[in-house]
Amino acid sequence: MSQSQHVSLVELARASFKIGCLGFGGPAGQIALMHRVFVEEKKWISDTRYMHALNFCMLLPGPEAQQLATYAGWLLNGVRGGVIAGLLFVLPGALIVFALSWIYILYGHLPLAASMFLGVKAAVVAFIFDALLRIGRKAMKARSDAIIAVAAFAALYIFGLPFPLTILVAAIFGAITLTRSIGAPNDSAQLPDRPVRGTIKTAFLWGAAWLAPVFIVAVWLGPDHVLTQIAVLFSKLAVVTFGGAYAVLAYLQQQAVEIHGWLAPEQMIDGLGLAETTPGPLILVNQFVGFLAGWQGADGGFLLAFAGAALASWCTFAPSFVWIFAGAPYAERLRQSQIAAGALRAVTAAVLGVIASLALWFGQHVLFRENAMIQTLWGKEIALPILETFEWSALFIALVAGVALVRYKANAALVVGSCALLGLLAGFLRF
Repeated sequence: MSQSQHVSLVELARASFKIGCLGFGGPAGQIALMHRVFVEEKKWISDTRYMHALNFCMLLPGPEAQQLATYAGWLLNGVRGGVIAGLLFVLPGALIVFALSWIYILYGHLPLAASMFLGVKAAVVAFIFDALLRIGRKAMKARSDAIIAVAAFAALYIFGLPFPLTILVAAIFGAITLTRSIGAPNDSAQLPDRPVRGTIKTAFLWGAAWLAPVFIVAVWLGPDHVLTQIAVLFSKLAVVTFGGAYAVLAYLQQQAVEIHGWLAPEQMIDGLGLAETTPGPLILVNQFVGFLAGWQGADGGFLLAFAGAALASWCTFAPSFVWIFAGAPYAERLRQSQIAAGALRAVTAAVLGVIASLALWFGQHVLFRENAMIQTLWGKEIALPILETFEWSALFIALVAGVALVRYKANAALVVGSCALLGLLAGFLRF
């Protein structure tokens, strides 16, 4: 069998829609599902070619599973195949998250609904700690990795430094100091020939498609309008989201909750819980944030919420087409670079610290009803839990979810649904 086959757009669309509808379980589950469909069942792509594509996508900012779907589609039917595979991977989950966001706004304040969301929030805490364990096993290879992780945690949680700055400093540190410890690359594969002019043209066209809505909204509504702010924020997120959804959530929480005030900390956690229950990438939580930002904006209402959700989704996923269509032909170059390998290793370690800060922030807001803000000597406010407001039911549900995920590798949607029922039961007992 060749490295990849030419597959009709209809066949590719059917397979991609199936993956989009069944892609529960986060990036790991979605990558495994794509492997089963494209490599094992359809035999459209060789295992070696698939892993090569995955390695490249892991080096890119943004949702790696969606990028891998786009890459696979590009291999099978060029740019049109990449667009179809990338869009259909996201579309089913995006429609479900949009519907759930609307339901949440209308009914999420009811007592029983609030009890269910308490269970969902507790499940989210377990998901984040599970991610912390999984990434920790991969990232902690030497003492330098632990130092980078602790430094990243302190930079975000204690000193409140910006997420992009933290990742950038880690990458520079890794490129300078870790290069020698990586060793020479084993892969001697050569890059395919491609004119630089063609790459620039591709990047320009797809970059223009990505940024056109941002430009139009900014000119039409002005820089201070909530839709312009949504478009700009999620475009920034698209280029700094190394390390997967859990890593970028720290930056998203910092911007959407603390700086813009679009939603409360509890709503942010609710949105992540909703995204965990749906197929497609976990970063669809961005759409929930965009919906609430529009709904609760100065003009408010459904139309603004719809526009906010659409802009958030577009600015999250459209950049993936730029990275794949312009960069895939050069995928081997980064794999053969020791400098890039050193930078990536440091970023991976820093992501562990980022997720640890996120886990602590989420845990405090779920396990305690109230937190007191303490002013530090360096001007940063840190939330400290008020012990009298501890939620025992949330702790119990989080522990149950943690055991199910870590020990039994339970299905993500099943865990979230079960925790919602436990939260509902706790609400009945409380009433």
